[in-house]
Amino acid sequence: MSTDPAELDAGRALAQSLQLEPLALEGGRFRRTFTGGGISAILYMLIGSDFSAMHRLGSDEVYFHHQGAPLRLLLIEPTGAAHEVVLGPDVAAGQLPQLHVPGGWWQGSSSAGAWTLVSTVVAPEFSWDDIVLGDRQELTALAPGAAERIGQLTRDEPPR
Repeated sequence: MSTDPAELDAGRALAQSLQLEPLALEGGRFRRTFTGGGISAILYMLIGSDFSAMHRLGSDEVYFHHQGAPLRLLLIEPTGAAHEVVLGPDVAAGQLPQLHVPGGWWQGSSSAGAWTLVSTVVAPEFSWDDIVLGDRQELTALAPGAAERIGQLTRDEPPR
């Protein structure tokens, strides 16, 4: 991850121009851009060392990479099978420009650089009652092969 102050400042400026707000508990910054017809959409951004804490939704979620560094995602199926996926523009390098995360799967992510801007669409529409944050010990027991990454994507305390 880049810690170049100019790149971090550029990410912060973009987040401000997009009117992104801190996302309590999960981390990152977001703004809901659409709700209707049973779906919802957000812009979502990670800057610097911030990360999206491991969580799951009951609904399906589709990610779209827009700008910045690739997004490194850890996905854990209900069976415990873990997958690391990179969302980004370089398809030749194995990155995906779009990704579907089935409802009920655990997910967490971090930027591979100074900042990453994505959007997600959730169907059925996102509800705050639907999000469950992951517990480090429980997730490590479910997917022991991903213990190191789970440790990186869980919090001892919620972000401020």
